[in-house]
Amino acid sequence: MSLRRPSVRAKVVTVVVSVTAIGLLATGLLTHAIQSQQIMDDISEDFDQEIGELQQLAETGVDPETGEEFHGAGRLMSIAMERNVPGTNEMFVSYLDGEHQQTNPPTRGRVVAEHPVVQAAVQDLTPESARTVQREIDTPEMGRVWFVIVPVTVPDRQEVGAFVMASALDDALRAETDVMRTYAIVCCVALVLLGLFAWLVVSRLLRPLRQLSSTATRVTETDLSQRVPVATDDDLGELAGAFNTMLDRLSTAIETQRQFLDDAGHELRTPLTVLRGHLEVLDPDDPADVRETRDLLLDETSRMGQIVEELVLLAKAERSDFVTTAPVDLGRLTDDVHDKARALGARRWVVDARADAEVVADAHRLTQAVLQLADNAVKFTGPDDEVGIGTQVFDGPAGRQVRLWVRDTGPGVPPGEAERIFDRFARGSTTGGAPGSGLGLAIVRAIAQGHGGDVVVERSDGGGARFVMTWPADGAAPASSQPGSRSSATEETG
Repeated sequence: MSLRRPSVRAKVVTVVVSVTAIGLLATGLLTHAIQSQQIMDDISEDFDQEIGELQQLAETGVDPETGEEFHGAGRLMSIAMERNVPGTNEMFVSYLDGEHQQTNPPTRGRVVAEHPVVQAAVQDLTPESARTVQREIDTPEMGRVWFVIVPVTVPDRQEVGAFVMASALDDALRAETDVMRTYAIVCCVALVLLGLFAWLVVSRLLRPLRQLSSTATRVTETDLSQRVPVATDDDLGELAGAFNTMLDRLSTAIETQRQFLDDAGHELRTPLTVLRGHLEVLDPDDPADVRETRDLLLDETSRMGQIVEELVLLAKAERSDFVTTAPVDLGRLTDDVHDKARALGARRWVVDARADAEVVADAHRLTQAVLQLADNAVKFTGPDDEVGIGTQVFDGPAGRQVRLWVRDTGPGVPPGEAERIFDRFARGSTTGGAPGSGLGLAIVRAIAQGHGGDVVVERSDGGGARFVMTWPADGAAPASSQPGSRSSATEETG
């Protein structure tokens, strides 16, 4: 049984609390070290001050009570003991030739005076080797004690005095320890509150992700109607919006695919039915019937082949490499498509306008689109009608634009059908039974949108229809206009 992985919320809260705890711990340790060192420095300064006063008293060499010189180290230390008042954690002890003389305060000072380490250090003092001694000792009563032994001598006297100054370190540091204990308790409480607050904040921030996950779980290939509510405009709100946009594109693509399959099945079902029906009634012993049926079947298979080729072409329009752009001489392209279109039928072919400019486009796809429009014009016009082809480069709101059109003087397109005729398998009401699969204009629109533009149908000045393709001259197609995008799919399917 695999363990459940921690959630993102738990990871974020853990990281926040851990980083904060490390910061607080580092701050506490640094503060404790600084304060402890400050206390030690204060004790050392107090000792230095006491030593300085003792040295000053010894240098004067005059007993303040008698006005005469000190008769011995004992009297000098006695005067120093009377003048110096010990602090809260301080103790003074005096020795003369290794023998204990005075203690201030009596109780706490006796603990230092009777300590073996202090007594041994005092016993080692001699007139020849008198030096200041500093050490730290442990006592059952006061814990750690730091003491300094200052040798005291008087000229012409062989006695050696020892003035001991001591400070209870644990007592001096106890206030700092209490502060750090309080700091630790406050930090623990703060970390708990921070964890709860972070949990609530992260839960609120991650709510769109949970909604996104829940929505993604409910989405199926047959139900793409679910959407994530977008309540904020931050990064997570943008993520939810992008997810909804993706679902919109998927829904449009699947709906387009379904419609495409339905239309393709409907269009291919008719020629297949015709083939099957004629084959069922075919008399193999009648040569005339065989020849007639053969010609009819060849015509139907040719029509099915054309439909399949156009369906494949429309399927390729969904790919990013459907249009391969390169610099194109628009004037030469106009002449080429005009020459090729003249072979489609005996009409009055004219060039309305010819733009001598270099643009970025796919010459092969544009030729394919123009010939498709020209073929439609031939189908719906007679020998006396005029078909015009033209190109133009102009400055539009989005920069330099290219306009390419094919017009005719035929029956035209009713205004109510101007958009619908670009749908797949759509046929206008003015076709008059002209042959066709209804995919030609859909292919033209796919080519136009592949260039980042579009195609529309207008009423020609001389009557009839005018199909106009427009796209950016530099070939920069916005993402929404690329083949396979949501806008393209929507417009192709109507």
